[in-house]
Amino acid sequence: MNKTTNYLQSVSDFQHIEIGRLVSYIIQDAVDSGASDIHIEPWESTLVVRVRLSGVLTELVHLPLELLEKVSGRLKVMADLISYQTDLPQEGHVPGDPALGGAELRLSVFPTVRGEKIVIRVFDPRSRSFDLEALGFDRKSLAMFVHLLTRPSGLILLTGPTGSGKTTAIYSALYHLSQRAGPTVSISTVEDPVECHLPMVSQAQVNRAREFTYPIALRSLMRQDPEVIMIGEIRDPETAAIAVQAGLTGHLVISTIHSGTTSGVFARLINMEIEPFLLSSSIIGVVGLRLIRNNCRHCIHPYRPEPSLLTMVPPELLTTATFMKGAGCRECLHTGFSGRTALTEMLIADEVLRDAILQKLPTRTLQQIAVGQGMKTLWHTGLDRVVQGSTTIDELLRVVSADQV
Repeated sequence: MNKTTNYLQSVSDFQHIEIGRLVSYIIQDAVDSGASDIHIEPWESTLVVRVRLSGVLTELVHLPLELLEKVSGRLKVMADLISYQTDLPQEGHVPGDPALGGAELRLSVFPTVRGEKIVIRVFDPRSRSFDLEALGFDRKSLAMFVHLLTRPSGLILLTGPTGSGKTTAIYSALYHLSQRAGPTVSISTVEDPVECHLPMVSQAQVNRAREFTYPIALRSLMRQDPEVIMIGEIRDPETAAIAVQAGLTGHLVISTIHSGTTSGVFARLINMEIEPFLLSSSIIGVVGLRLIRNNCRHCIHPYRPEPSLLTMVPPELLTTATFMKGAGCRECLHTGFSGRTALTEMLIADEVLRDAILQKLPTRTLQQIAVGQGMKTLWHTGLDRVVQGSTTIDELLRVVSADQV
């Protein structure tokens, strides 16, 4: 039983609840469980508190709706927000507090018709690891990624939905570069926001209110003589153009971009009016990322997937497959899963692919060419994990679109 539930059961009447203690227990429970986010949201009859564990929301506790204003007010005070403002979105930051497990919090308050919805992003320094080996890349993908990082110039892009591990992978890459080269290399970043401070890396945070945007920051940064530049996200044509030019002029540039597929990154950038010849010359690799849950090792047991799912597994893999799943136990909070690992799709821009980009070939054709050149898709990387018993087909289908099967 968690601290929040224990506290609520110890209180005889909800009128006697100390809001400060209640909020602290909610945050402590989230940190202790390894949650990445806390959702506090008014439903029809209750104020529900959910935590995102391994990418999936799980209910923590239900509170009386009457506590919404007090809980919201307490969190706003902690984040130095306007406590009486309830009809406009607000965002704030709560520094690490030892009483809360040392976790930093990023607070987002959003008005709804039932009241304010609060989402808290949790950054626990104890769970931060920027070791490339700990990302969960398969051996071949890791070797290819490390090889890309040895290149003196070019643009490396990471793509995937929100919460797919892009930021952790980029920070791990920067940490690897700083540890390998030490003080002999200048590494600079422009981020929104800076999520973690890295040793020997100059990090800047954009501030749109002061007109300190990605393009303005990057133009100035180019005069700072950096060898490695990290851009938090390519969102607009101007940022994309600067990133491409930086990759062409002797800098190693690492960034993220949202795209439905790994090979779709090129179409996205062409839509930002970047010429194909610039893309083919500057981009040296694209890394598609997803995070998939691992079976809980405490309650794992053999199982037989449904026949309709087995048809998705190639016959040659079925003969040696070991299908396993977690039954659900106290250790995994009865989810059957514990921890996550990365699925990768490593698209290396070789001569064949560069020629295809120059010809503006469709995304599906680029994907087929990349597979023909040896790229392993997210689906096939995930299938390897399934037949090894690390996860389930259902979990793979949750994170990889069925049209990639």
